Amino acid sequence: GKLGRYPPWPGKIVNPPKDLKKPRGKKCFFVKFFGTEDHAWIKVEQLKPYHPHKEEMIKINKGKRFQQAVDAVEEFLRKTKGKDQASSHNSNEEKNRRNSSEERGKQSAGEEKRKASLSEGKLKKGTGEGKKRVSSVSSERGSKSPLKRAQDQSPRKRGRPPKDEKDLTIPESSTVKRVMTGTVAGFKWPPSVSEPCPSPECFVFSTQPAVCYQAITKKLKVCEEETGSTSIQAADSTAVNGSITPTDKKIGFLGLGLMGSGIVSNLLKMGHTVTVWNRTAEKCDLFIQEGARLGRTPAEVVSTCDITFACVSDPKAAKDVRISSYGVLQGIRPGKCYVDMSTVDADTVTELAQVIVSRGGRFLEAPVSGNQQLSNDGMLVILAAGDRGLYEDCSSCFQAMGKTSFFLGEVGNAAKMMLIVNMVQGSFMATIAEGLTLAQVTGQSQQTLLDILNQGQLASIFLDQKCQNILQGNFKPDFYLKYIQKDLRLAIALGDSVNHPTPMAAAANEVYKRAKALDQSDNDMSAVYRAYIH
Repeated sequence: GKLGRYPPWPGKIVNPPKDLKKPRGKKCFFVKFFGTEDHAWIKVEQLKPYHPHKEEMIKINKGKRFQQAVDAVEEFLRKTKGKDQASSHNSNEEKNRRNSSEERGKQSAGEEKRKASLSEGKLKKGTGEGKKRVSSVSSERGSKSPLKRAQDQSPRKRGRPPKDEKDLTIPESSTVKRVMTGTVAGFKWPPSVSEPCPSPECFVFSTQPAVCYQAITKKLKVCEEETGSTSIQAADSTAVNGSITPTDKKIGFLGLGLMGSGIVSNLLKMGHTVTVWNRTAEKCDLFIQEGARLGRTPAEVVSTCDITFACVSDPKAAKDVRISSYGVLQGIRPGKCYVDMSTVDADTVTELAQVIVSRGGRFLEAPVSGNQQLSNDGMLVILAAGDRGLYEDCSSCFQAMGKTSFFLGEVGNAAKMMLIVNMVQGSFMATIAEGLTLAQVTGQSQQTLLDILNQGQLASIFLDQKCQNILQGNFKPDFYLKYIQKDLRLAIALGDSVNHPTPMAAAANEVYKRAKALDQSDNDMSAVYRAYIH
């Protein structure tokens, strides 16, 4: 099945939960994808049968998770086949028993009829009263056979088959039959037609995300008979780029923090071959289980991979990864590619680029705009600058991790743009906190303020989420407060370097510094609210 931008994945049609409404428009089915627990509404013309296309899909997707999903399908098929054989055997036995019972009934009815006929012949010679009595008995017996009478005594209504005799199978769609002979390449589908639904056990390959597919934004509590799963995850609500093919280049990734973890997860889902490293090695374990390879040092990752991405927290961490005895530079040689996704200042990234290029490597800066949730959803915005050819080579990776990317020219431009974006975001967050505290001290409802803002021109997901964090007192980090303060500091320095005033950012920076003094560094940026109430 093709779910969003991810590679074709095996799935099957299942019954949707009762609480989930079917999308309007063209006929579609609720599909469960093996190994991921993802579900989505898929149009009928976008389904592909499993068996005719299995081998080709396996050749395209060689990842560990995909193979595990195929193994799950085969195991399910074996179990289903075993159940069908047992059911067929039981059905044959039941049929034989019914036939035997009917044969005995017919023989009994014939014998009874023969005896009644002989008895009637003998009694014809008797008195008229006897004739009348025998005629009455004969009439009663001759009207119905014992088998018929037994059927009439059943409490079930005549003409309606019992539930266990109903044909519970659903005819397979002729659309699905037709596409079985079609090519897999390009996933060309016939026009949508109104056909009967395929069997609930029909395995499918589906195409790009349909207009009718409905993302499940809330985890609905349902019981799935095959898996015992207690939730349905949202289907790929971020899939806007259609079908892409993962690069055949080996990908390395350094840094598995809030942003890096989501990025690596999406790279693996897209079928990329990824080698990971992190300063805290335990963070690598989950991704190793998902099919990633383990690199012992940054130098080893760079030397064994074609393109290495790095996403670390600040300029100091970026330099440590680069210049240590086991760092990136030890693995750089001609042809090796390095992509720095950290948010750092332009001087730091320019210096790094010069060293990489001087050793024959290729360099691209690609900081990302977003937070942990957007990283997990593959909805980051990538700002890139440097080697344009390397930017093109990273196309499938950027599509896996983000909804869009921008190429901004020479090295340093992306760093400057990223600092400006985060300066605006950090200042806005401080203003939100200031407004909520002012509402509180003046006796106004903070919830009402949020409702008003959400109905006006400032309405946004960012505004709503951060206000909800404050109202609920939940400051679990989605973007660390210490990092937004770092970005404000770097943005102010950028302004100073070109003699441009940044008074709003400077004021916001002071509020974040106070929040850090209140031990809020490792909380979400929305915890800047606490700087106003202490």
